[in-house]
Amino acid sequence: MNIANKDINLLLVFQVLYQERNATLAAERMALSQPALSHKLNKLRHQFGDPLFVRAPRGLTPTPRAHELAPEVQRLVEDLEAFFERCDGQDFLSRPARLHLYSTDYLEQTLLPELLPILRSHAPNLTLITHNTRGQLPREALEKGTCDLAIAGFYTDLPDTFHQQRLLSEDFVVLGSRGNPKLAAGLNLESFLACEHLLTTLTGDLDGLVDRALRNLGHSRRVTAGLSSFLAPTRLVRGTDLLLTCLRSVAEEAVLRDDDLCLYPLPLALPRVEVMQIWHERTHADPLRRWFRQQLWDVAAKWRK
Repeated sequence: MNIANKDINLLLVFQVLYQERNATLAAERMALSQPALSHKLNKLRHQFGDPLFVRAPRGLTPTPRAHELAPEVQRLVEDLEAFFERCDGQDFLSRPARLHLYSTDYLEQTLLPELLPILRSHAPNLTLITHNTRGQLPREALEKGTCDLAIAGFYTDLPDTFHQQRLLSEDFVVLGSRGNPKLAAGLNLESFLACEHLLTTLTGDLDGLVDRALRNLGHSRRVTAGLSSFLAPTRLVRGTDLLLTCLRSVAEEAVLRDDDLCLYPLPLALPRVEVMQIWHERTHADPLRRWFRQQLWDVAAKWRK
């Protein structure tokens, strides 16, 4: 077989079509017109002697032959990308690009103050856009490529096509006002239960880790409000007898900003939160996104145990 008679560029067309399962999305991703994509798809079919992708009610469905080819095509495309990356050196850091990060305001406060200066210095044409993860894994966005990376401490049951890496680990503490009369003798389980509480809920569920732990001990607490932010509740504790159970870095930042606030050990046992960064197989080998994940790993090092 003479490779000179083969169009290697069609391998990328195959991979994008296989990932998107939608001709419109694939054309947008490759900056092609619909007629241009149709032309390439016809060449692809002729080259492999198979329809490869057939129309379905919601886009395109791969044929058995396409499923058979997909793993090998992915390896070939990744090898070619790695080859050209070695040829280009660090040029990918100078190209205009956008990265979409799904996370929470807590992690934005924790990681972005150190991360943004690194991005501005080493990747000046990169634009970072953050989105609220809203309490659940943005699976569809990761699969479609509208999310490059998701970071949180509550993602579970990841599909096989997803990668994960532990970024940091934190324990829970209690944030209260120094003037809280119920804490005059310190915080123990009795005074903890005597106070009313705020909590963060990204889904509207008020039955959190603290409540389940208390229930196992035969206790319950009074929750005054559930808020959709990790940071806003810290502003509501000041000058009240309200308590907020939160991650240590959130409480430490709040205490630095407000002399009225005080950090107390949590008077019951809760597991540490393991914060993970999650990405899809489609971006695993991309040089810019791999570099971005490494910067996050480095920034998060001081919270990692």
